[in-house]
Amino acid sequence: MRVVIKNGSADGSIWAAHYIAEKIKAKAAKTSEPFVIGLCTGSTPIQTYAELARMVKAGELSFKNVISFNMDEYVGLPENHPESYHSFMHKYLFDLIDEPAENIHILNGNAPDLAAECAAYEQAIRNAGGIDLFLGGIGEDGHIAFNEPFSSLSSRTRVVTLTEDTRIVNSRFFGGDMNLVPKQALSVGVATVTDSEEVVILAFGPKKARALAAAIEGPASHYCTVSALQLHPAGTIVCDEAAVGEIKLNSYKYFKAVEEAEQNC
Repeated sequence: MRVVIKNGSADGSIWAAHYIAEKIKAKAAKTSEPFVIGLCTGSTPIQTYAELARMVKAGELSFKNVISFNMDEYVGLPENHPESYHSFMHKYLFDLIDEPAENIHILNGNAPDLAAECAAYEQAIRNAGGIDLFLGGIGEDGHIAFNEPFSSLSSRTRVVTLTEDTRIVNSRFFGGDMNLVPKQALSVGVATVTDSEEVVILAFGPKKARALAAAIEGPASHYCTVSALQLHPAGTIVCDEAAVGEIKLNSYKYFKAVEEAEQNC
């Protein structure tokens, strides 16, 4: 596992955006096949999306040959609801870049058959050739996507029931009223994410410190689903100084030394 520690969330977000951009351009230089990316929602990736959008507007990057798959969507929330993940992605990324509409994939939380929708999503990922890079965040309890604690590390896209803790955290987007937060969602599974060629996880702020320590130094466990990244051959966590407050000092020194060595190569 690679852990990139930046001074603040802005530095980390911009680093992640440029890392993703380089991966897109590197594949385009080798093949005409599209770059397939997994995307997340929430407040954490907003600055990364802003930088990607800036690069597209400046002509430094194009999403014309990119196919995207989002991690999750609420069940029963209309797509045009301001807090749906459809709305979020269009507001913060899709309406600002040149990705063709037919290349955008987001789970339909209003599908008549939710199980069939989830199975079709997994098939669509396979049809696209698999995901080259999955960008994710980390919940305060260590969940990735909506894979709450005790989700199977071999799980696939499915209907999930959200914990009370998650609904409380997400209530900030619903006027502070937990009762307005849907009780279920569709979510890619842990294995859907870890099957990707590469996984990049963003973690910023002191509220993520305990979960991040568990992900980095604890066992790979269904208790902290993002800890599955320990088993991935190309997993990267991009975080800020505030988010690493719970890891051991020697771990901190190790990751900082590795990054310094990388920069000097």
